Amino acid sequence: MDHMFDAAREAQRAWARVPLWRRAEALHKAAALLKQNKDVIAECLVKEVAKPAKDSVTEVVRSADFIDYTAEEGIRILSEGKCLVPDSFPGNERNKLCLSSRIPLGVVLAIPPFNYPVNLSVSKIAPALIAGNAVVVKPPMQGSVAALHMIQCFHLAGFPKGLISAITIKVADLGDALTTHPAINCISFTGGDSGIAIAKRAGMVPLQMELGGKDACIVLDDADLDLAAANIIKGGFSFSGQRCTAVKIVLAMDTIANKLVEKVNVKVARLSVGPPEVDSDITPVVSESSADFIEGLVMDARQKGAKLWQEYRREGNLIWPILIDNVRPDMRITWEEPFGPIIPVIRIRTIEEGVQHCNSSRYGLQGCVFTNNIHRALIVSDAMETGTVQINSAPARGPDHFPFQGLRDSGIGSQGITNSIHMMTKVKSTVINLPVSSYTMG
Repeated sequence: MDHMFDAAREAQRAWARVPLWRRAEALHKAAALLKQNKDVIAECLVKEVAKPAKDSVTEVVRSADFIDYTAEEGIRILSEGKCLVPDSFPGNERNKLCLSSRIPLGVVLAIPPFNYPVNLSVSKIAPALIAGNAVVVKPPMQGSVAALHMIQCFHLAGFPKGLISAITIKVADLGDALTTHPAINCISFTGGDSGIAIAKRAGMVPLQMELGGKDACIVLDDADLDLAAANIIKGGFSFSGQRCTAVKIVLAMDTIANKLVEKVNVKVARLSVGPPEVDSDITPVVSESSADFIEGLVMDARQKGAKLWQEYRREGNLIWPILIDNVRPDMRITWEEPFGPIIPVIRIRTIEEGVQHCNSSRYGLQGCVFTNNIHRALIVSDAMETGTVQINSAPARGPDHFPFQGLRDSGIGSQGITNSIHMMTKVKSTVINLPVSSYTMG
């Protein structure tokens, strides 16, 4: 690990002197190689994390598009500087010029999660590289093979040795040695509560953290229920609910709850359950421990009086989709993030009740509201304390140039291509002091 960070520091010093257009050119080559090898990498995603085959190919292609966009956006952002004159501040003459531009931070530690090991690696790697940084990637335990194939595309594209590397080891085996290494100048992390511990020990290192969510879907009494039901299914069960932006709880107005639940149940019955190779809608969750945790949430809700609209069924890591109705605040599923194919429903009497529930969560990543009244939608959006609110659509990360951020325990900082480039650079100023005041056309 020490050798890897030493190599990264040395490579970064040279990379920072490479012209911006050459950095962009290298990124475009990596993107092209990623697309050329999409089937190989997608096969790894299918086998490692049980991602449906079609979605696996989509993840790789999306990642290549992300790299291409980042290369172009980096040229736009990093080619611009700023010149300030002092006489706008009281008491000053125009006897100085302040030239400011963005410079790289140094070495970025990137820690992506299992559910998007390629895309959420690329979302850290590409902005870091275009900005002139080096990157050390700690791939997830499951998803690491796909991530290594992706990194190999960068190597084949001609990036200098040591500039981008990966360390495949359990973080627990290293203790704090990885995340507190003195060579690290920035940490970009996507995952769970372990990110909170990393943040507490990070000291003065800039952080970009996305730590999950309990994304609420508020359905008002004037909503298009067919649209809401379709988005609850898409948002709650895509990749078996193993997404930070999945619909994690539905807050439905009493007056329309029965109709909404009926429509959702019809769609749940149509979901295919099975292996990822045949593009099943519901595939096995990532591990037995995850399946045990999900089962514990379901059993707790059932024991406390919630209604399970489908029979609970599990085979190994494969859990059949369930809609859990009449959920109350004393049930674990109300507050804990399941990361599985289960959706709880709470019936609310007022809009304020739904917003209050959303804001009582320790998470604040995303949320959504369904209504045909744009004024109500904006009022609810303003009141919801989350990083993003979707109106008449399920929570989602993207398009990838959109800002993506969370409040409270959902994270620190903001992602999205532009925000990541800014986060992985800092401003440096050079002040030219003139012997006399100088005014244009003076």
